[in-house]
Amino acid sequence: MHKNKIMGKDFYKILGVEKNASQEEVKKAFRKKAHEYHPDKPTGNEAKFKEINEAYQVLGDPKKRVQYDQFGSNFDQARGGFGGFSQGANGNYEFDLNDLGDIFGGFGDMFGFGGGKGRSKTRQGNDIEVIMVIDFNEAVFGVEKEVSLNKTVTCEKCHGNGAEPGSKIDTCNTCKGTGRIIRMQRTILGNVQTQATCPDCGGEGKTYSQKCTQCGGAGLHKKIVNFKVKIPAGINNGETIRLSGQGEAGSHGGPAGDLYLQMKVNPSKIFKREGYNLFSSVEIGMVEAALGTKIEVEGIDGNFSIKIPEGTQSGKEFIFKGKGVPKLNSHGRGDHIIKVIVKTPTNLSRKQRQLLEDLGL
Repeated sequence: MHKNKIMGKDFYKILGVEKNASQEEVKKAFRKKAHEYHPDKPTGNEAKFKEINEAYQVLGDPKKRVQYDQFGSNFDQARGGFGGFSQGANGNYEFDLNDLGDIFGGFGDMFGFGGGKGRSKTRQGNDIEVIMVIDFNEAVFGVEKEVSLNKTVTCEKCHGNGAEPGSKIDTCNTCKGTGRIIRMQRTILGNVQTQATCPDCGGEGKTYSQKCTQCGGAGLHKKIVNFKVKIPAGINNGETIRLSGQGEAGSHGGPAGDLYLQMKVNPSKIFKREGYNLFSSVEIGMVEAALGTKIEVEGIDGNFSIKIPEGTQSGKEFIFKGKGVPKLNSHGRGDHIIKVIVKTPTNLSRKQRQLLEDLGL
């Protein structure tokens, strides 16, 4: 290894890469450390940040990297810049805006590295989430419900542009219609050209002789909106229906948000639901269980008859295909499972007891 390199700075170590690292790996390492040590960050360190920049000025340039590998860190670095920026004779930094915008991400937006165009104020409206309470049978068979929301809507008077109808709309003189103004800002890197939202037009690029008297120029206002929504058959407790575009209105022509209806289904006193299957139980007497019988049971569609065969034991389950819950957005239905509970008589009279003893039951 060259003597000067031993005595100088180890740029590979500063960036945390191996000597055989590719140019892309060098660039990624620089980006990561620049984010970490930027003075505006909580973990910032100005001295470390400048050291990282110095290392990347060399290793980020293939020609300089070859010289560094041969002669060490004391070789002449006077000519040329490096991938992000170089320090000029006046102490300010000269920037490659594309590289800086890529490296610093959010800082690029803050400093206006995006090319100088105004940023649109169009914003999508917020989503709304509502809990809707429905009965058990309404969830099974579906229902149409009316929804009432106090939400942000586009102003009907100005149609969202914020101007009183008939008033004059002019291009903002301050920003010339771009919605942004350019300023020079002093930073640790020197003087930087920045962009900010125009204070006179709020970023719209337009001014009005009179703001809308209904929305105050916002283009939006609160309103109670009523509409009907169809709850599909087979919906279950905790499931959600998404209604696209039924949320809060977007600003400056932006799309509306969505409405999410979360179902809360009141339980049934008769049926228990598991998926698309229904469960219920029915009691019969000992004689009915022993001899067999036909009984009426309650189903989700109404009462129907079932045959109890002789010798039926308590806890026996009977499955009735297609008598359960309709399958959501599909064909077919689940099953209805009925459990038979054989009721054991209590408080027997002496005669009843004698009869059971004679039967050997």
